[in-house]
Amino acid sequence: MTSRHSRRSQPRVPGTVAEVMGSPEGPEIAAFFDLDGTIVAGFTVTVYTKTKIRRGDFGVSEIYRILATAYAFQMGRSTFQDFAEAGLSTLAGKSLAELEEESEEVFKRKIADLIYPETRALVRAHVERGHRVVLCSSATSIQVEPVARWLGIDEVVCNRFILDDQDRVTGRLVTPVIWGEGKASAAQRYAATHGIDLAHCYFYADGDEDVALMHLVGNPRPTNPGPELTRVAEKRGWPITRHRSRSAGGASALVRTVASLGALAPIATAGLGIGILKGDKRSGLNVLTSLWPRLMLETNGVRLRIVGEDNARVTRPAVFLFNHRNNFDAMVAAAVVKDDFTFVAKAELKTHLLVGTFGRAMDGVFIERSDSAGSVASLQEAQDLLVRKNLSVIVAPEGTRQDRAELGSFKKGPFRMAMATGLPIVPIVIRNASDMAGRGGSAINAAEVDVAVLPPISVDDWTVDDVDERIAQVRDLFLDVLHDWPTEGDPRV
Repeated sequence: MTSRHSRRSQPRVPGTVAEVMGSPEGPEIAAFFDLDGTIVAGFTVTVYTKTKIRRGDFGVSEIYRILATAYAFQMGRSTFQDFAEAGLSTLAGKSLAELEEESEEVFKRKIADLIYPETRALVRAHVERGHRVVLCSSATSIQVEPVARWLGIDEVVCNRFILDDQDRVTGRLVTPVIWGEGKASAAQRYAATHGIDLAHCYFYADGDEDVALMHLVGNPRPTNPGPELTRVAEKRGWPITRHRSRSAGGASALVRTVASLGALAPIATAGLGIGILKGDKRSGLNVLTSLWPRLMLETNGVRLRIVGEDNARVTRPAVFLFNHRNNFDAMVAAAVVKDDFTFVAKAELKTHLLVGTFGRAMDGVFIERSDSAGSVASLQEAQDLLVRKNLSVIVAPEGTRQDRAELGSFKKGPFRMAMATGLPIVPIVIRNASDMAGRGGSAINAAEVDVAVLPPISVDDWTVDDVDERIAQVRDLFLDVLHDWPTEGDPRV
């Protein structure tokens, strides 16, 4: 279901985006966010440890030592520093730069998909209010900083390595170590350094050890709290928020995604029947494309918040451009366009059971990107198809999925297609697509995905000489909308 309501119109319940958007503005307010269990579902150290075990970086003795120290820590027989340094001893002698590079790769492949979209929305809201956003965690810098960069958080308070004179990790942590009361002290030092009164600040965290800092801030916000933090929060009346979208680590999302494919059969059957009755394959396909993409998304808990939706119907056919982040954002674009369209995709998907089958039925064009001559021929095929069958086309001008929230460079192919056919360009700007699924994710997670459909852009006066400049202007439109999201009534939509 599409929501056209502004976030500011929602009740200002503590712990929600609406509360933050109704709060005072300015950098004298800080929002501290814990990492594991609050921003990321589960524990990042578990992901990194599993990766190292699979690579054979840990031997049996190292694993036994880590488990033994973890048990001692849980039983109160050793400190957090002992526990942490037992694991870090396996990194001793490695360069920090090498570890940072490895951690960035693990983050992209394994952890980015575990970020809670609910917490990400809170981070974004605090940034919009001009608050200082601080990722405050007991994890190490190699775990924390990739997440901070991904979320656009500049301020990080975390545990850091003691390095030798060649910037190699020694296996020990800089003291005082950030944990429990140590985290509270670190937040106090940060506040004092930046002239911030903690009484005006927020703290989002899940750990029982985070009670100390919860007591210090004016706006404690227990998020997915453990038993002890829950008990204290209930006693003191602190608002408790629990996020469910990533709590199962992706398993339940994968089950829902596969199950929702079951809706395809009856819709496809109905479409086939209509196509036979009308003697028109496209009529049947339109039944499928008008219903299934949105049903697939809604079944998996994805709610589209669309502005400018009428722009998708103003001029048809058209060349619809969308920014590409994952395996499912093309489905978002299809849910907007609805009918009488085909698509352009990479050649590897031609053998995909689902994409390939329906691609052939929908006259989809598959492009071999490594073959320049073949790509040109495929685009020519697409151009002829659009004119001959009066179809629109959905295409990602970046050409491939991007790792970052920003845009990749735009390829010329889609724009030359528009120029050759005379069809207008309609940008479909998608925000929050990575909340729905990561770059290589095979499951759809529950999320609210923002979509802005911009007015059609005529290419009648475009020329070969100015096409590069024109492409840059279209890309700038995407960037402008992503950086300053429009609401209904905005002249840009």
